[in-house]
Amino acid sequence: MALDPKIKQLRELKEKSKQGGGEARLKAQHDKGKLTARERIGILLDEGSFRELDAFVTHRATEFGLADKKLLTDGVVTGYGTIDERLVYVFAQDFTVFGGSLGRAHADKIIKLQELALKNGAPIIGLNDSGGARIQEGVVSLGGYADIFLRNTLSSGVIPQISCILGPCAGGAVYSPALTDFVVMAKDTSYMFVTGPEVVKSVTHEEVSSEELGGAATHAEISGVAHFSAESEELALFTVRTLLSFLPQNNMEDPPTIVCHDDPLRTESSLDGLIPKNPNKPYDMHAVIEAVVDHGFFMEVQAHFAPNVIIGFARLNGRTVGIVANQPVVLAGVLDIDASDKAARFVRFCDCFNIPLITLEDVPGFLPGLAQEHGGIIRHGAKLLYAYAEATVPKITVIIRKAYGGAYIVMSSKHLRGDMNLAWPTAEIAVMGPDGAINVLYRRELTDIDASTALKDKLVQEYRDTFANPYVAASWGYLDDVIEPSQTRPRLINALEMLQNKRDENPPKKHGNIPL
Repeated sequence: MALDPKIKQLRELKEKSKQGGGEARLKAQHDKGKLTARERIGILLDEGSFRELDAFVTHRATEFGLADKKLLTDGVVTGYGTIDERLVYVFAQDFTVFGGSLGRAHADKIIKLQELALKNGAPIIGLNDSGGARIQEGVVSLGGYADIFLRNTLSSGVIPQISCILGPCAGGAVYSPALTDFVVMAKDTSYMFVTGPEVVKSVTHEEVSSEELGGAATHAEISGVAHFSAESEELALFTVRTLLSFLPQNNMEDPPTIVCHDDPLRTESSLDGLIPKNPNKPYDMHAVIEAVVDHGFFMEVQAHFAPNVIIGFARLNGRTVGIVANQPVVLAGVLDIDASDKAARFVRFCDCFNIPLITLEDVPGFLPGLAQEHGGIIRHGAKLLYAYAEATVPKITVIIRKAYGGAYIVMSSKHLRGDMNLAWPTAEIAVMGPDGAINVLYRRELTDIDASTALKDKLVQEYRDTFANPYVAASWGYLDDVIEPSQTRPRLINALEMLQNKRDENPPKKHGNIPL
């Protein structure tokens, strides 16, 4: 039986849409070490699950010769599929078609997908590889960006939004990824900046490469724009899949629970001797995290930015948790401007999506200094304070060692509606460290430096014995229990089970005014 001409035409058009900008442009993409839009989608989604939408869309512009240059898909492949059999929406900009530039039709395809994702309560993933606004379409292109930004904002806190940067992302285009929850960048082939190297050179006379200005390493280590950097596109896409395994579909659901093969009653004797006897000697907080969580697997977020605080996802008895921890091996675990911002945004994300928060605390305070004070450490530290106070998800805190001054309060203390506040016997909870406290309390007695050395050592030890322990706080009920370090995992799991039906709410309001 002969094939119906209309079906033949349909098949031909669909096949044509898959050719992007043609064989030469596809080859050029591969020659740059980059995958095509459809190859990326194939790696990201479950095999055979992708269903494309708007494959026949073309631009409607006529100026600058565009009337004679129309290609199917108009530079972006959009549709839906599954990751681990869970629905996701995905768009992948196609650099082989008009350099992936965004015009009105291109924007409308993304907007349609954003609205579908929001209505159906499923994550949306953007694979960015674009030359930016389509100059030939002028303000219409800018309007398209603005419409996308609006929907990014309306979707925030409702569905997870993830951006994967796999090529150029410049100018106004950077603000859509910046509005999403997580940004993943591939090393060597991706970059983000508001103004490119040429503009920087013409305005400031600074010579800088695209990689130095806005590459993956720059945004992962210096700016904090990128939450993850990957060695290759394939690893970047795998990172997205792994990340989504910890997240719920939307803000009305709980994160997925998986079957756990790690004993929930497992104790870890190595933790009992982890803390050095010298309170000024550091240790790696990763050792605590990996000893406690299921199978030692911790997906760290922003690992190279503000490393004095650690954030990321793990599981306890199969349940997703968000972990915030001070890192004593970097700046003694102090809170500074970047660390406060980093932790605050993570806390707010977890609160949006019903992810319980585990806080592992060893913080000597906020970082002192002119640069920090002039940079607004008060304002930035208040962001973290606000985030913890506002959060209504289960909040469990374990004070490992130091918890001094305002930093003690900020790190999910009982006073900020902490649900379960525990401490190791090594915990030191006080207004300030012993040295500083003695200098204030015994200033007159210690005026003669030569005569006061032995006296100061004695007073410091007395202060440490009296206040640098968890029992004063426990006597006030600010700690719910003091536990053996080896018991941390079962105690955390037990607390999570106790809090699984927790209900808490904030006063009715349009929204709060976080100190941005």
